[in-house]
Amino acid sequence: MVVVVEAVVAVVVVEAVVVVVVVAVVVVVAVEVLAVAVVVVAVVVIAVVAVEVVVVDVVVVVVVVVGVGVVVEVVVVVVVVVVAVVLVVVVVVVVVEVVVVAVVVSSSSSSSSSSN
Repeated sequence: MVVVVEAVVAVVVVEAVVVVVVVAVVVVVAVEVLAVAVVVVAVVVIAVVAVEVVVVDVVVVVVVVVGVGVVVEVVVVVVVVVVAVVLVVVVVVVVVEVVVVAVVVSSSSSSSSSSN
């Protein structure tokens, strides 16, 4: 009877040790899973930050390109205005020259006709 009780106690002790080992293994696995989850979250955060940096770079490039486009448009408008002003000046000069020639021709023809 004592041997049976000792055997039962030994089995219970072995079972307790097995339970403790199983619980320790479960805890270790849980910690490893949490560590992997932390690494995954860190990788996702790094990826999101990288995407945000790329998006910011693209936005900066777009803003620079648009800014350069606006500067080019302003330069084109200034050149067009300057060309228009030059054309107006040329037209005025030509009109003045035509009027001067007409006056000179009419005065010379009238003076030559009056001298005859």
